[in-house]
Amino acid sequence: MRTKTLDQLAALQKTPSNVRNICILAHVDHDEDKYLINLIDSPGHVDFSSEVSTAVRLCDGAVVLVDVVEGVCPQTHAVLRQAWLENIKPVLVLNKIDRLVLELKMSPLEAHIHLKQILEQVNLLTNELFTSEAMEKTSTEIDKLQRSTSREADPQSYDWTTLEDEDENMENKNIYFSPDQDNVVFASALDGWGFRISHFAELWAQKLGMSNKVLQKTLWGDYYLNVKNKRVMKGAQSKGKKPLFVQFVLEQIWAVYDAIVISRDKEKTDKIVKSLKLKVSARDTRHNDPRIQLQAVTSQWLPVSSAVLAVVVDTLPSPLQMTEERVEKLMCSHIQRFDSLPEQTQHLKQHFLSCNPTTDTPVIVFVSKMFPVERWQLPQNKQRPLTEEELQIRRDIARKRHAEKMAFEEGKTDTNTEDSETADTPPEEVPEAATNGVAIEAGEASSDLGGHVFIAFAHVFSGTVKKGCTLYVLGPKHDPGKVLDKPDLEGEITPGMTVRDLSSSQHITRFTVKDLYLFMGQHSRSVWSYRSYKVPTDNILGIGGLEDHILKSGTISSTVACPAFTEMFFDADPIVRVAIEPAHPGDMTAVIQGLKLLNQADPCVQVLVQETGEHVIITAGEVHLHRCIEDLQERYAKVEVSASAPIVPFRETIIDPPKIDRVNEAIQDQNQPIKAAITREGETEEEDALEEGLIEVYTSNRKCVLHVRAAPLPESVTCLLSNHPTIIKSLEQNTTARFSDKSECESEVKMNTATIEALKDLKAKLKKEFEHSGDFWNDAVDQIWSFGPRRNGPNILLNRIPGYQRPSVWSSIEKSTCSMQCQNFDSSVVNGFQMATLSGPLCDEPMIGVCFVVEKWDYVNVESSSVKSRTKRSGQPQVNGEVKVSSRSRTAADCDEKLDCDSPEEDSHVSKQKQVAFGPFSGQLMSCMRDGCRRSYQAQPQRLSVAMYKCTIQATTEVLGKLYAVLGKRNGRVISEEMREGTQIFSVQATLPVIESFGFAQDIRKKTSGLASPQLTFSHWETLDIDPFWTPTTEEEYTHFGEKADSDNRARTYMNKVRKRKGLKVDEKIVEHGEKQRTLTKMK
Repeated sequence: MRTKTLDQLAALQKTPSNVRNICILAHVDHDEDKYLINLIDSPGHVDFSSEVSTAVRLCDGAVVLVDVVEGVCPQTHAVLRQAWLENIKPVLVLNKIDRLVLELKMSPLEAHIHLKQILEQVNLLTNELFTSEAMEKTSTEIDKLQRSTSREADPQSYDWTTLEDEDENMENKNIYFSPDQDNVVFASALDGWGFRISHFAELWAQKLGMSNKVLQKTLWGDYYLNVKNKRVMKGAQSKGKKPLFVQFVLEQIWAVYDAIVISRDKEKTDKIVKSLKLKVSARDTRHNDPRIQLQAVTSQWLPVSSAVLAVVVDTLPSPLQMTEERVEKLMCSHIQRFDSLPEQTQHLKQHFLSCNPTTDTPVIVFVSKMFPVERWQLPQNKQRPLTEEELQIRRDIARKRHAEKMAFEEGKTDTNTEDSETADTPPEEVPEAATNGVAIEAGEASSDLGGHVFIAFAHVFSGTVKKGCTLYVLGPKHDPGKVLDKPDLEGEITPGMTVRDLSSSQHITRFTVKDLYLFMGQHSRSVWSYRSYKVPTDNILGIGGLEDHILKSGTISSTVACPAFTEMFFDADPIVRVAIEPAHPGDMTAVIQGLKLLNQADPCVQVLVQETGEHVIITAGEVHLHRCIEDLQERYAKVEVSASAPIVPFRETIIDPPKIDRVNEAIQDQNQPIKAAITREGETEEEDALEEGLIEVYTSNRKCVLHVRAAPLPESVTCLLSNHPTIIKSLEQNTTARFSDKSECESEVKMNTATIEALKDLKAKLKKEFEHSGDFWNDAVDQIWSFGPRRNGPNILLNRIPGYQRPSVWSSIEKSTCSMQCQNFDSSVVNGFQMATLSGPLCDEPMIGVCFVVEKWDYVNVESSSVKSRTKRSGQPQVNGEVKVSSRSRTAADCDEKLDCDSPEEDSHVSKQKQVAFGPFSGQLMSCMRDGCRRSYQAQPQRLSVAMYKCTIQATTEVLGKLYAVLGKRNGRVISEEMREGTQIFSVQATLPVIESFGFAQDIRKKTSGLASPQLTFSHWETLDIDPFWTPTTEEEYTHFGEKADSDNRARTYMNKVRKRKGLKVDEKIVEHGEKQRTLTKMK
């Protein structure tokens, strides 16, 4: 039943216990109560998982749909994970059961077994999420018990299984899906039917005279009915009996399908309709399509809308049931403890839980995305029906004008001035009359109805949002602890200030609410104005006028004590990028404006302007990319654009020297020269290797020397670093804070207990893996200098400089007593390492799995360094890589105050440079470190790592061969294949390079005639086992590959493509191995 007036919706919004935020705004009747259901739909494709994240943040519950034929897909994993991380309760709908009957031809018993298997798979995913979170909570609970004054329980014996086994309110906290708990709906949306166990339990309880509660618990499971005793017994499978679910539920549904669709037996159909007491129209009965007849019967017998509505109202929580854990997750990041927030901020927690819409309650609103709407579609720019009062005013005006006209024609006296003024009512007071009874309000109508405006899609968590109220927009870096202490805060926040006007230290703007909206209908274009001018707490709404204050998402509040909400979790990171340019150069301005709109409208897309001037968009996948380009052309820029070939990221790495060549022959000489052919312009190509893998580099003024070695990280260590970038980033942030003279206690308070435990666990795992990797990695954990790139990447810098004992990066999580002081120019060495790992020498892509070791850091005088360089060029004898000259050199640890130089003037000059942390010498040392890392990297066997998709494909037996052919052509690799029991469908798991995936879905559908459909999700980085610089050298390689070796080298092909795109030097010939050809004039 649909709401007729907005006043009824306003009344429902004031009752939070009867609000369910799951998705389309509608008013429905449930028994005697009325409920408001906010239904937010989201796409099912994995490329659009960001839309799921924005929807989940605004909701209190979720309806998860699973196709019973395809089973658990990658998107099922993503959806359940996102719902779990946001602490919202899901219900399960097993859809498309009709396909089990008509396509797979399953019997009711086979269908029962199949449904049980799917339910077990979904519960397995839920159990994995629960177990991982429960293990993290264990350390937190232990810490709370240890700090508690009461010692009644032993902290070491904390049992996290109480959530499942011993909680008195188990029914409200159960995490699993089970039909006997009424949180599972069996449905066929196409045929319009759906049911819960409770429906058939109530039906059969009346017929059999049994207890409804008994049937509710036994209708799903291994139970059967003993007809003689009329008792429900356990062990149907072992005794060869029909389970109750098969006998009382599935056989009834199968009988309806058999009579109407399969057999088309009119007598049976009429008998079923009569026994179910249904009223089917004669038109539906005579229809030639049996599915129309089936839908007419099943939609009345088991309406799917009623089943879904019942499970939403009965199972999913109302806003009043929001948990404290969810509130703390929204207000506090995982690296910070909630009790470390200011007291005023902590008090806001009660406003979240109370759902109080009074005026004195602080307003707290979260905007999950910016919704683009064309300006002419706004309610104030549309004609609307007139009210009775407005119609009466217009009738009176029309009568007066008619009377004046008749009086003028008859020569009567002119209308007095007072009547004239009344007749000429200004448009601002009375809208202009319309012949069809509708009008546009002149005060609200916009003169320019072209272009787009953005409406903020938001959820009110506290207070009431009213038109005309002034609220703060809090940026993602807003810190209430810093702002609350400012006495002149209001003076800093200038009215009318937008995001573009803020400085790097400002994160707050202010705006006045002008327009409030409710979204109604099945299409995104259906936007209706909210006429009561206010929206109470725990409702979903749209807010206009925020496009200059919020880019993608943000927090709005009436108090600056409210923190910025934590970032939303996106399951799929943007990985595919293309360069966009207009088809006609004159449309460049429209394209730039369109890209700004696209960046603000899509929560996952990223829009960048590269150093070359190219405008680049980064998307989650091929389907997402096509959608973005289509929206850009048709909605935002409205001009034709051209896109470059997809740009896929790569990674650069090194490996241990190989022991066999490409023809599986043992390599005798493993010494490989430094690849200096593709060094950057201006880089020195001289050999600076002191020994195998050890490189010596000097600063430009020859005052400082570094010895750098590169080594490949163990694969297990690389995986650990790649899987924990967030906590590594928090470690670096706390380490930086400690170096900036912040006390140890202050740093510890800001770190969450769970984060500290996670860091300790990471350190223990790294230490264990290093110990199992050889003697080279002894004490490597304590020698870690930095992580890179961006200080949280899968590369590390080790400090093995004699005499330099710098503080450990782990000191922020340990009770360290050492002084937190680093050597001068320590940051320059780290920054040089960050630059090197961010842009490798192969094709300027980031590195992965590389360890750089600094074994020497000395300051020398000019004479010794120049003598050494001359000796090296002249070939004079050296001992252990050093020239025996009379010179003074001091380590970095010894040179705190000044450098040793030949002259006092030079000594004072260099000392002055050294005292300036960001002076010329710091830049020289940074470049020196970067060059040392690059050259030591090139001294090792270099490899290219490619991004890999995990490809899940479901196909029938007859198209498997064609499927494998398409995968092999695109360098894919099949991991596993499993046949679903009771079907002829194979589930194939494969890996596919991202760079080879474009057009893969269309190609595979074409080759298999649409019988195979892939789903691609990003999986991992895989190293190509091919040297980009490989050329045949041995006799066996010449025999196998030929002198030309013209077979494709995948690594070199990928590398050259990237270098060409970036404008780097490519070492290739246009004509290679050219042969004499006949000319056009002499055909001989």
